[in-house]
Amino acid sequence: MRIKAFMDGDRIATQNVATVRHYVPGGCENGGGIGRLVGYITSTAKAAGRKHLVTDTRGPRWFVPTSLVRLLGSVLAMAMDRIVAPERIHHIHIAGRGSTARKLILTKVARVLGCHHILHLHDYDYASDFAARSPRQQMLIRRMFQHADCVVALGQRDRTTLTTLLGVDERRIVVVHNCVPDPGLRDVPAGGTPLIVFLGRLSERKGVTELLLALSHPIMKVLQWRAVLAGDGPVEDYQRQAAAMALSDLVEMPGWLDADAARALCASADILVLPSHAEGMAMAVIEGLSHGLAVVTTRVGAHEEAISDGETGLFVPVGDKDALAAALAKLVSDPEIRNRLSAKGRAHYLNHFSMKAYMRSLEKLYEAVSAQPQATESTP
Repeated sequence: MRIKAFMDGDRIATQNVATVRHYVPGGCENGGGIGRLVGYITSTAKAAGRKHLVTDTRGPRWFVPTSLVRLLGSVLAMAMDRIVAPERIHHIHIAGRGSTARKLILTKVARVLGCHHILHLHDYDYASDFAARSPRQQMLIRRMFQHADCVVALGQRDRTTLTTLLGVDERRIVVVHNCVPDPGLRDVPAGGTPLIVFLGRLSERKGVTELLLALSHPIMKVLQWRAVLAGDGPVEDYQRQAAAMALSDLVEMPGWLDADAARALCASADILVLPSHAEGMAMAVIEGLSHGLAVVTTRVGAHEEAISDGETGLFVPVGDKDALAAALAKLVSDPEIRNRLSAKGRAHYLNHFSMKAYMRSLEKLYEAVSAQPQATESTP
């Protein structure tokens, strides 16, 4: 199937696109960045008069006993769809670790039933996850990706992983960068104390320890600023670290925020920081651009496809607390640099990362997939 031939068309024939069901680990509420993206997709589709369904394949991360029940429910939902809505497209969102194990089962069911299905890869380092698996698991994973109607990658790094490591035909791969709804222009009074925000799970992979060390750096201690680190994870552990660094009065950690609360936080902020060690394409970076925040992040995943260093954001080396402190101090102390990055980042978002463009790409993709004949795979 030549997906590209459909994706390059200018006309969007949406009237024949089947209803879509998304399969998300944790659903929209407990699915982290993947869940937030799917929430944006479904709400945007609803506003346009289209219906996208969401099925949770895992349940909350912190309540493991529900995982098997959720997976069984996902299989039953797919089987029922094959009877009552045979043209429905099954958009399966996948990451590494347990997510891949669940999707091996779900995609096998999709192939046996003959369901149109798309695999959408969201992972910070799927190549490493794949390399750590047994030869049999690797064979099954390759088959899973190779037999999907289409595979969506977040950026060029993941496209390379799909073609070279997993053997996916490049004609079946589409790169679609993460996007977020336009929050509109923010109205932050000039002269206030700069607010630094972090959005994401509080973890070593996200660089939270380096961030706290940077915020406690001597060059930051002499400046006026506030910070909010919003996300789930071991929040109390990081609060204790912040207290030990005498940051308790400057750094707030409210836990995970829903989409509305995160949007309100960004609307009052000046700087978004995400010093990750590994990412696919972080939703937080796109959120920062959309709000016109000065973004500080690392050259991981597809970030270089979203940020131009010194133009639409600032890059710092992974794990370098001194460089991170220097970048934050520059932005806190120089409103002109903040404003320049803000304006250019916001313009870049409008030109390349709007939900309107994202939904147009998805609709073309769904049209391409639904136009293909459905084939069933016999069970062993």
